[in-house]
Amino acid sequence: MKLSTKGRYGLRAMLDLAMHSEDENVSINSISERQNISENYLEQLIAKLKKAELVNSTRGAQGGYSLAKPMEEISVGDILRALEGDLNPVDCALINGNSQCSDMDCCVTKSVWKKISDSINDVVDKITLRELCNDSKELEAKNIKTNSGCKL
Repeated sequence: MKLSTKGRYGLRAMLDLAMHSEDENVSINSISERQNISENYLEQLIAKLKKAELVNSTRGAQGGYSLAKPMEEISVGDILRALEGDLNPVDCALINGNSQCSDMDCCVTKSVWKKISDSINDVVDKITLRELCNDSKELEAKNIKTNSGCKL
């Protein structure tokens, strides 16, 4: 399974938002500059994240974006599914809950796809934005000591 730029950039944008929106709303422009992602593309990603109720928007002079929930309540899985759709490695009737597969009773590999899908979902659902923020702060502290830069 390979994630598209939607998932990768969207996760970076959400992490940036989590790290910078605790005290004030964050503009698309500031995320764009810090993450080197086009503003137009970010707007599309943020719209999907807003629709999934992961991001709030505020209009006006103090406007911008903020997390819709506490960092501890937003998982990597929530973000990736909002941007990529399901995270299943294959289209399989068993995984997708569609029993309309003609090979369902004799498919030997369906258990493989189900286990892979369950494993992926289990991992991404256990990692929260809070954990990623903590990891990022640790990396930042380590990199300050060695004078090296690190992207989210």
